[in-house]
Amino acid sequence: MQRLLRPTLLISAVLALLGFGVTPSNAATTITVATAIGRQDGSAASVTGYVVGQPTATSTVVRSNFPNDYALALADTASQTSTSAMLYVQIPDAFRASYGLQSNPTLLGKQITVTGTLTAYFSHPGLKNATAFAGGGGTSDPGDPGDYYATATGKTGAALKSALHAIISQQTKLSYDQVWDALKVTDQDPNNSNNVIEVYSGRSIAKSLNGSGVDDWNREHVWAKSHGDFGTATGPGTDLHHLRPEDVSVNSARGNLDFDNGGTAVPQCTGCTADSDSFAPRPAVRGDVARMIFYMAVRYEGDDGFANLELDDQVNNGTAPYIGKLSVLKAWAAADPPDAFEKNRNEVIYSQFQHNRNPFIDHPEWISSIWP
Repeated sequence: MQRLLRPTLLISAVLALLGFGVTPSNAATTITVATAIGRQDGSAASVTGYVVGQPTATSTVVRSNFPNDYALALADTASQTSTSAMLYVQIPDAFRASYGLQSNPTLLGKQITVTGTLTAYFSHPGLKNATAFAGGGGTSDPGDPGDYYATATGKTGAALKSALHAIISQQTKLSYDQVWDALKVTDQDPNNSNNVIEVYSGRSIAKSLNGSGVDDWNREHVWAKSHGDFGTATGPGTDLHHLRPEDVSVNSARGNLDFDNGGTAVPQCTGCTADSDSFAPRPAVRGDVARMIFYMAVRYEGDDGFANLELDDQVNNGTAPYIGKLSVLKAWAAADPPDAFEKNRNEVIYSQFQHNRNPFIDHPEWISSIWP
């Protein structure tokens, strides 16, 4: 995405060309955690340290069962246990999906760099108003490019849902044929560029094996297309945010079933279960499935010639524009937060294909705000 220079940066560039050296007073410098603890003066700095837990009080840092994505603690060594040697970092909303410990518990022990303001947090030496995170296997992209969600900031409930609908409805639409090639990019196996990962089964399969054969992969509509009668029409029928590769047989076994716990094992889909009225994918992607469903319910509100897609707390929805089970999908989303594959997929759809995002990958906390 091309970004415009801020006025201060533009002025600095012009003065530099004229031969005047300019050093902004808030220029960030890279420092250790120990230096950051001793320099709580409101200055800007980039601090490099190891993630050692989440602060929950002035003298308390937890290393498991993280309550939320709001904060983390940094230290100069990964084994540090003394809170006096830790810097408490406030995580702004836009960075929580990538660097919050509830969503990313594997960050514990990883080295990261955070840029922000050196000031107390939890009445303890800290860093607030962060503008960048990097390292730890995460990304410096906060998952909120530019001001993408600006008009939704501060809203809750129905107002939030309405604002997000307006934002994500601005998208480039693909034809159903174009979806084949797009899925080969969005769902590429990170360990084998010749393959894609099937969503329910988790099987890595050659990109070239797309088709209708019994062991091929095809285009699964996670929001079953009969639940709203949109078929493969350009729009909900071709929206990459809920279209995923899946084995032909497993796709058929899922059919148009709602989502719920229980049932018996599904052949060729380890960890999947189904019964007469519901389907459950393998646990590793249950949150992914839930967030795709939440996206569809916000994106398609009946104002573009298609049905108003909504969630309810039941199964057996048939061909109604509803899908369930809401309480189960919320639990799945909480138990399986966004991982690196899901976040990358969201970014690829945004940057290369549809130019819109799934807000519930970027901001999982919005799920409970819209569906309390």
